[in-house]
Amino acid sequence: MEALIHQYPWLDELLMGFIGLSWKHVVMWAVGALLIYLAVKHDYEPTLLLPIGFGAVLANIPHSSAVSNAPGEQGFLIVLYNAGIANELFPVLIFIAIGAMCDFTPLIRRPSVMLFAAAAQFGIFATAVGATLVGFSFEHAASIGIIGAADGPTTIYVASRFAQELLGPLSVAAYCYMSLVPVIQPPVIRAITTESERKMKMGFEGEEPVSQTTKFLFPIMIVLIAGIVAPISVALIGSLMFGNLLKESGVVENLSNSAQNELANLVTLVLGITIGGTMSAERFLTFDVLLIMALGAVAFVFDTVGGVLFAKLLNLFSPTKINPMIGACGISAFPMSGRVIAKMALKEDPTNFIIQHAIGVNVAGQVASVVAGGLVLALIPALAK
Repeated sequence: MEALIHQYPWLDELLMGFIGLSWKHVVMWAVGALLIYLAVKHDYEPTLLLPIGFGAVLANIPHSSAVSNAPGEQGFLIVLYNAGIANELFPVLIFIAIGAMCDFTPLIRRPSVMLFAAAAQFGIFATAVGATLVGFSFEHAASIGIIGAADGPTTIYVASRFAQELLGPLSVAAYCYMSLVPVIQPPVIRAITTESERKMKMGFEGEEPVSQTTKFLFPIMIVLIAGIVAPISVALIGSLMFGNLLKESGVVENLSNSAQNELANLVTLVLGITIGGTMSAERFLTFDVLLIMALGAVAFVFDTVGGVLFAKLLNLFSPTKINPMIGACGISAFPMSGRVIAKMALKEDPTNFIIQHAIGVNVAGQVASVVAGGLVLALIPALAK
């Protein structure tokens, strides 16, 4: 073949795709196809897994012009990466869109639910410690642990700061496990609760009206408090609350709608395919990636355990009993986790409606996950010195 190409140089250009093809590329095509299948067939986070899967295919075609047009020239996937992920722009824009979609009224009514949300972040720090024990650096361990936030943009933001070379597997793990909340949480909850605990009823509470002024001031106050505690978190919490401020101000409805629709859709589209473009065979097919996927599952399990055990602990001292399952809703997978827990309660007892309480905790988890990400950003550089 080499002699033939030497005799006919034009064949090199024609056949370089076949010549450069290896089994690793084929495996990555299969990984990309699996992500696309999960998105289309099972509706697992389709808005991200579909473009991520296709981006992975594009990045693993030998000599792909999506990665490199010519020697020294960057393909569009690399251009998008440098323009939106290397400088952390895409995750910040996504947070603006998420903030515009969020309704923090349940959290404002019952600020105490933040305790459950905080407890449900236990998996982040437990997994980060575990990752250091198996040989990852502090920076990489922090990026792996943040998968437990159940918040894809936070994972991407932290990874772009501390572990750019692991961005692909970290993002895939975060979004895959987010989509698997209905699969992961129920068996974990059943393993650490009794039937009587799962059947605990929490009566409907009359909802106090929240004034528009309070809802308007809430994002401003959260930014000030979180920013003073951890200034490095301002980019994350600030963009989230800015989006919410657009919604609650009542005077920029067009901007709020654009953030919720056009901005969210456009950034999600380019973010997904760009993440897929980082999943080259050389980076993805390693033992470290297998460890990351395993540790990501551990993070979600510990999140669930932390929230449930905290609720059970409160029941030891509180005269008003709490269904411990709502503690598992403190992750950021909103509103999926809240719905999963509410359905579990109904399955145990068709007259047990805890959706109000579950969604309240789940909303708090949105804020808690971003604050946890900010704490990681603040603490890890100091610990790594």
